[in-house]
Amino acid sequence: MMIYSVIKRPLFTEKGTSLKESGNKLLIEVDMKANKIEIKKAMEELFKVKVEKVATIRQLGKKKRWGKSTGMSSPRKKAVVTLKKGEKLDFIEGV
Repeated sequence: MMIYSVIKRPLFTEKGTSLKESGNKLLIEVDMKANKIEIKKAMEELFKVKVEKVATIRQLGKKKRWGKSTGMSSPRKKAVVTLKKGEKLDFIEGV
């Protein structure tokens, strides 16, 4: 899998912000087919940081309703990336 297709976008949520402040961790959305090794390689190559650990979470789509029609939101996969001590990603700081 290409490294540019593994990482989709950073997730800016309350949980993600608290993880970043407390433990030097980043919360990102990744491709559903990506595994931990591919995520680690992509982070290290794209952003030039050292990754200590990767934890993944699969989130199934929820049932949604619009009037009388129903559907589902798309499933997604999130990754909590722990950076090594002294490492930092600056592009996320300003957002």
